[in-house]
Amino acid sequence: MLMNSLDFLQIQNELKTLAEELGADSIGFCAFDASPTPLAPTLTHAISIGVKLSDAVLKTIEQAPSFAYFHHYRTANALLDNIAFRLAQKIERYGYSALPIASSQSQGKDNPYRGVLPHKTVAVKAGLGFVGKSGLFLSEKFGSKLRLATVLTDLPLQNELPIQQNGCGDCNLCAKACPAGAIYGELPTTDGERNFDPEKCSRYMKEHFQDIGRGSVCGICIKVCPKNKLR
Repeated sequence: MLMNSLDFLQIQNELKTLAEELGADSIGFCAFDASPTPLAPTLTHAISIGVKLSDAVLKTIEQAPSFAYFHHYRTANALLDNIAFRLAQKIERYGYSALPIASSQSQGKDNPYRGVLPHKTVAVKAGLGFVGKSGLFLSEKFGSKLRLATVLTDLPLQNELPIQQNGCGDCNLCAKACPAGAIYGELPTTDGERNFDPEKCSRYMKEHFQDIGRGSVCGICIKVCPKNKLR
């Protein structure tokens, strides 16, 4: 069945409505010149989904993560994975391909600090925010409080928002607060690789926060970011 641009816009609005009904706090659409992952070379369009972390939970983080944050983090990931799954399901019912990318991902022992694709790269392309000096994705509305997931598809989605400029300015609070020294306080590339050392971050968590989620979370850089506007 041939579709015109109005049909695609209607589908895009339906996807946005579904994501919000399922619990998404942020959703954006974008198109790449080529697929952002070799895993799906024909899928050049993407949906970025964000779920906001609780202000009250983030306040429980002091010099270390809390059990409340660990469980909240896992719950947010599960919610995002469910939303991505449901969006992909709906897209396939329209006759297009869709690949949901899990919120928390890695490529195993060979590349443990990199997933199928960086969610923040898609979120930036969709105009939802920018990558901060912390290497975290920052949105104007939610700061670094967003967890992200992605759906890749061949459905011809359209960008709705312009790409934003980095808004960190001279702020280096995240670099000063990072107990691992994994944040360099420099302006990042889109994927945040030049200003953040994921291996150093992971090693510190496993050595010092082993009693909370086996050293899989920290959250200190999220807590201190002034973009968060904690209530």
